[in-house]
Amino acid sequence: MFQVRIQHAAFDAAEESRRLRAGRVDIGALVVFEGICRDHAPGCDGRPVQALELEHYPEMTQASIERMVEQARARWPLQAAVVVHRIGRLQPGDPIVLVAVATSHRHDAFEACAFLMDYLKTQAPLWKKESTPAGAQWVDARESDDRALARWGVASDNSAHDGA
Repeated sequence: MFQVRIQHAAFDAAEESRRLRAGRVDIGALVVFEGICRDHAPGCDGRPVQALELEHYPEMTQASIERMVEQARARWPLQAAVVVHRIGRLQPGDPIVLVAVATSHRHDAFEACAFLMDYLKTQAPLWKKESTPAGAQWVDARESDDRALARWGVASDNSAHDGA
């Protein structure tokens, strides 16, 4: 099973894992990453975040993330992968993204999951706007995300994250 979903609705990470593994006894490792909306902005300012809004272009976002999964499949012997990314208005504590990767061996699963998350943070055409007590503002890409992507030999294209 290789699946990419962009959705408004919340997901259940445990249920997604169960569904991915259903009827499979060939899987030796399953790595699951779940990203969660924080109540503060990352970095040194730590300003309070009341909500996070994610926007996208549906066909573009779906196709882009599917290409990311195909690139992961070309690099590692994946047996299954599920990527779920939410859009719309999210509150602190809400799940934002899920990446689940199944392989025969743990190292490949960890690497492929990290690769997909690094790609999602820098390359997926998703735009984030934080609502704070001081007002709303678009979230710019961070240099640390670009460095994370570079370890895979991929140059970042921050034009997908410069805000709307």
